[in-house]
This record gives sequence, structure tokens and C-alpha cells, in this order.
Amino acid sequence: MTVGRICSREVDLIDADESVQVAADRMNSRNVGTLIVLDEESHPIGMITDRDLALRIVGKARDSIQTLVSEVMTRFPDKINEETTIELALSKMRAGGFRRLPVVDNEGKLVGVLTLDDILELLSTEFTEIGRLIKKESPTSLACQTGR
Repeated sequence: MTVGRICSREVDLIDADESVQVAADRMNSRNVGTLIVLDEESHPIGMITDRDLALRIVGKARDSIQTLVSEVMTRFPDKINEETTIELALSKMRAGGFRRLPVVDNEGKLVGVLTLDDILELLSTEFTEIGRLIKKESPTSLACQTGR
């Protein structure tokens, strides 16, 4: 399965020249932890997370109104193609210590964001289905079905 099938397609954006206060307000109002910064052609060139706000603004006592997103965002974040397998994406996330990755099409344009939560939700669903199958195919269940 590819990341394009499970990534979040609704992505919240911010301009690099907006203040981090605007970023924080947007994250709060939309209940998200990441905002993506795009260039003119819709290529991801940066991202800012709630953790960035905590560490790079609050943790350093910076003025959230005067500080621009461009000053604290992660520039040119690693990204993955929507055709990338989930296994490869998870490997990349693990190796880089990423919890979120922008997902792009073959032209490098943003199509979504993949989070560890997306992967965990998929695995949870898959394990639940496997559990149901195992229970259905267990000797006790099969004996009950045949009337023994």
C-alpha cells in the first residue's frame, strides 16, 4: 500500500512571511500541529510544528508577533512521493526522527501530509481484522459452526 492512500489530503498552510502568532492561532483554530509553507508552484519549502513553537519561540522567549515563520520553520523538509510504500515511508520517518512528512506528486507538488498517526491507524485496523479472522478460524469457532 502507498502513502497516497492513507495520508491526510487536507493540509493547512501558512506563508513564510506571516508571524508565528498567526501560525499558533491557525493551529489552534484548526486543531492541527503542523502547517506547511509552499513556494509559488505548490512545492513544500518549509514546515512549522507545534513543537517548533514551543522550543523555538516560547523556549527562547521570542516575541511571537514579531517573529516570522520563515525564521523558525524547518526549511526544505524531507518529503515522500505519494507512490512510496508505507514501509519505506516508515523507515524514512524512523531514520530521520520525523513524525510528519509532506507527501508530493511526481512534479514535487504538495498533495498531503503523512503522520505517524495515519500509519498507526492503518496498523490498528489491520490488526483488528487479523484478530477477527483468527477468532473466526479458531478450532472452537469452527466446532460451533459445524454443531459439534
